[in-house]
Amino acid sequence: MNPTTGNPLQTRRDFERAVSQLVEPLLTHASPGNARVRPTATGAHFPAVAAELEGFARPLWGVVPLGVHSDVDYWSFFRTGLTNGTDPSHEEYWGDVDDHSQKLVEMAAIGVGLALTPEHLWEPLSEPERNRLVSWLNRINDAELHDCNWLFFRVMVNVGLRSVGARHDWEQTQSALDRLETFYRGDGWYTDGPDDEHNPVDYYVPWAMHVYGLLYAAVAGEDDPERADRFRARAEKFATAHIHWFDETGRALPYGRSLTYRFAQASFWGTLAFAGLESLSWGVVRGLWARNIRWWLDQPIFTDGGLLSVGYRYPSLKVSETYNSPNSPYWAMKAFLPLALHPTHPFWQADEEPLPDLPETTAQPEAEKVVCRDDDHLFALSLTRDSHHGREKYTKFAYSTQFAFSVAGRTPGPGQAGHDSALALSLDGDQFKIPASFTQTRVDGSTLAARWNPWEDVSVETWLAPDLPWHVRVHRLQTDRVVHSEEGGFALDKTGDDTGANVTHDSQNGTALARYPNGVSGISDGFGDRTPAVVVDDPNTNLNYARTVVPTLRATHEPGEHWFASAVMASPDGSAPWERGPTLERTADGVVVETANGDRLLDCRPDDF
Repeated sequence: MNPTTGNPLQTRRDFERAVSQLVEPLLTHASPGNARVRPTATGAHFPAVAAELEGFARPLWGVVPLGVHSDVDYWSFFRTGLTNGTDPSHEEYWGDVDDHSQKLVEMAAIGVGLALTPEHLWEPLSEPERNRLVSWLNRINDAELHDCNWLFFRVMVNVGLRSVGARHDWEQTQSALDRLETFYRGDGWYTDGPDDEHNPVDYYVPWAMHVYGLLYAAVAGEDDPERADRFRARAEKFATAHIHWFDETGRALPYGRSLTYRFAQASFWGTLAFAGLESLSWGVVRGLWARNIRWWLDQPIFTDGGLLSVGYRYPSLKVSETYNSPNSPYWAMKAFLPLALHPTHPFWQADEEPLPDLPETTAQPEAEKVVCRDDDHLFALSLTRDSHHGREKYTKFAYSTQFAFSVAGRTPGPGQAGHDSALALSLDGDQFKIPASFTQTRVDGSTLAARWNPWEDVSVETWLAPDLPWHVRVHRLQTDRVVHSEEGGFALDKTGDDTGANVTHDSQNGTALARYPNGVSGISDGFGDRTPAVVVDDPNTNLNYARTVVPTLRATHEPGEHWFASAVMASPDGSAPWERGPTLERTADGVVVETANGDRLLDCRPDDF
């Protein structure tokens, strides 16, 4: 059940109403003392009390901005929850706060609430209630935090306490900010922690590093003007890069972890407005923000009770992380920060504008990506990074708004390791692995190149380049043992197979091609050495669609050196013609790729590495 059905999400009043429509189904699952919310029985790796605190705190990301200029009915609920959750004598007390506790994360929303709406969350409290709240929040200054965006939670809490004149630790706040600034890579880009193979560039750059930095600049900037100016300048630079991750419908590239936060993708644009930064026109910023929220709230992302589900475009625990509780998706409420702006602000007065003219390809070396914008298909070629949160979320060669990536299924074997848009290798033909960290990488214009060593005596060198609507992949495999390979194209929604209308699989002449009503996807072997197949994925492993197929090329490679290459294309138009695009040719010492127009695209040689 979609609680926002009938809401056109056009005016400020519409978005105000959306906050209530999203929050009310969740709060019906609150405990008697309002301090805990538990909507379903699923859990995360942290204790239930922390998950229940999530359900209390995360709606504040929407309710607090809503309450700055509008009358809301939730303040009594949240004040009661705050007083009971921080009272050691109450049965709903949130408890002690250990090092790295999830409770530290949820404190941030309370800190922002104190800073933006003290008249509702602070001033009505009695002196003992205030003292207990301050004591509990200050535990974030004694606890160890993960060395990443978590340091901003300490900042948000202390900024909130400072804004109401309560006890806080400003020295620790500045120390945390100093550490966070070491994660800056330049040109608006951060990593979420130290710059190493375990901290790839993903959505934690816009919806954490920049959002919290801009919040700090807006609330505490007068006391720390130089740092505030740096945060603002970095966000303005990042805006001109991040716009490339969004298509004209409002969808953003699905990439990385925590994608169950969904329309948190809009939070950067909303916070840009909150901070008063017009790095793009107000109409463009509002359009990016509103289209993303509208697209999300038109998708089947709700449970029967109107709750935000764990998943991406539909409910699915298979794509979740271990820290996703039933309440985790409500982090998306951060998107509503522009409601804290006065209705006369230029953001709210501007008409939505479409995306400006953007180039077909945009290299982003900081993110190790080339963003490709075809007429009806936005995707990014990508170098892979390792991650603790699911390899498939960082190790595809391409990430697409229309043809989202898949995660591994539960069973081993061919086709079961999330091989879409990836090269998977196996020593036994059963247990496959896809690239983790590359040992060498290079971004050269619109070409990406990398080297991977899956085993001590096996190495793979890969070149990626766009030739829209295609992209090309070239691989050089050197192995001292027999290796089995699978290389997949884009995963395709197989809806329509019950009728048989406009559904075809074609696996011949070195090409694997699938057509369904919702699109066409194919991969063509450059030299005809590999066997094509259309593989049916495990259900509920793709982020966008519950049932998908993946055009795939398979081969067994004897010990030695092997060059193989592929041309890959997908379109949401199921009747789109499949025509051979770029041409690939083996040479004496490598592979040459030419575009359909005969221009040299790639010249791949062993001495590239």
